[in-house]
Amino acid sequence: MALIEEKRIPNSTGLVLELRDVHKSFDFNGKAKDSASHHEVLNGINLKVKKGEFITVVGPSGCGKSTLLNIISGLDRPDSGEVHVERNGRLTSGNGVIVIFQEGALFPWLTVQDNIEFGLKMADVEKSKRSEIASRYVEMVGLSRFSQSYVYQLSGGMKQRVAIARALAMDPDVLLMDEPFAALDVQTRELMYDELMAIHKTTGKTIIFVTHNIQEALLLGDRVIVLSPLVRNIKREFTIELQRPRLADTPELQVIRRKILKEFEEDFRHAR
Repeated sequence: MALIEEKRIPNSTGLVLELRDVHKSFDFNGKAKDSASHHEVLNGINLKVKKGEFITVVGPSGCGKSTLLNIISGLDRPDSGEVHVERNGRLTSGNGVIVIFQEGALFPWLTVQDNIEFGLKMADVEKSKRSEIASRYVEMVGLSRFSQSYVYQLSGGMKQRVAIARALAMDPDVLLMDEPFAALDVQTRELMYDELMAIHKTTGKTIIFVTHNIQEALLLGDRVIVLSPLVRNIKREFTIELQRPRLADTPELQVIRRKILKEFEEDFRHAR
């Protein structure tokens, strides 16, 4: 069943998110589903995420990573299946997630403080309260000196910190991140890893982080989910119990990296 009406299910499992048999296809030309224009992206995805987990999702282009995030966030609907987010002790199809995109989707004509307050303003939070909340997250991401700066005056890494602070200010149950560091240079990206890990430790937020970068996935994730454009589903899953921060050349991570690359190579070989 697609997300049409709210369903509430008692949550005694510690889950914050559950996907049940989620399917999604696209028909590019409005033709019948058995036509050549029909493209199946997700085929029966099942995923359980516990509160406070940091999940990273990897896979070749076209495997459905962004589609998966869009369905979890409610920006798109599955053809069939269910998506439930924990609210007040129950798993519900009501939405409690926020997405951070690669470009951050900030307003360049607003200051850092005003950007972070924007969602709170739309939610009718009173001015003094939203100013207090925004200031707290400005400080958390290390931008107190720049709170009155305009977004166009900031570096790429600083802009992404503003986007993270704005999302956290809304107190989401799940924070979705769609390749948020892809446009950053290597040095800035590595600094952002430290920032994000510190924020995750401080807030305890559940994070689902989509990336093309296997090393990034291994450095950040408690679990790494590998999607496949062939099976159109979760192909493999790796649990990483190493403490963060992690070193890229750690032997355990290198073993998992080789296994993930092998999965990618199999997909490419079959595609050819």
